Amino acid sequence: MNYLTAIDDTLHYSASAKPIELYVFLDPYCKDCWSLQPLLRKLQVEYDHYFSLRIVLRTPLPKLNMPPVCDSQDSRPTNRANPCFPSIAIKAAEFQGKRAGFRYLSCLLEYSFLKKRNVTSFSVLVEIAARINLDVDEFIADFTSDETMRALQVDMFLGNEMEVDEAPTFVFFNSNIEDEGLKVSGRYEYAIYEQILEELIGSQLLPDMPPSINSLFNRFDLLTTREVAEIYRITEKEAERELKKRLLKQQIECIPFQDRTLWRKKQHNCSLIKQHF
Repeated sequence: MNYLTAIDDTLHYSASAKPIELYVFLDPYCKDCWSLQPLLRKLQVEYDHYFSLRIVLRTPLPKLNMPPVCDSQDSRPTNRANPCFPSIAIKAAEFQGKRAGFRYLSCLLEYSFLKKRNVTSFSVLVEIAARINLDVDEFIADFTSDETMRALQVDMFLGNEMEVDEAPTFVFFNSNIEDEGLKVSGRYEYAIYEQILEELIGSQLLPDMPPSINSLFNRFDLLTTREVAEIYRITEKEAERELKKRLLKQQIECIPFQDRTLWRKKQHNCSLIKQHF
């Protein structure tokens, strides 16, 4: 797969010292990609020192080719909606850093599958950017930039070259550029991805110590009680007790939802978006 060199040059990508390159192909319209988020977060917390992660969008072409429509008769950009907008928004967020792009994707999936919001709407996408504390003005500028469209085209090219037909799909590359990538389509148990990493590295995996809970919520926007318990290897009851301590200090907020409890860092300023609309 020598095409990777050309692609990386296009993106001004610098090679990582980490032994594994992990490409994760996701579709913002795919419910499996939403449910994969806890696994990806835990993988990053425990084994981030072994791999560099790159999120690649694999959005069906019909969604990317549909013409814009308006939410109302008002034709201002803030009232537009388009099925391709979520993919464009994720790439625009990535211009503020890989971590910002991942947090934006996670929050977008939350808005779509949890809150049932219309994520094809430009105004909702800007609201998400404000929600995760991106520079909203920069996000809006990047949303309409040629660089963002080129980044999206590169994602499409990567998917075609790696013969990725579905999302989610993981593609692992080791440090030997002559070796073929290992493609894993679909969603599996966490232990399967651990086993693949271990086989590619050739030695036993040594997980990182988890960060503090405050640092965890600075990194990831929304976590369940179960996720926190698994990351810190404690019971859900112990995790809930620790989370409630921070709830009382108004550091995080609790969102009961169906059969689970969700937690996120408390927002102390909700007026960030008002100036843009």
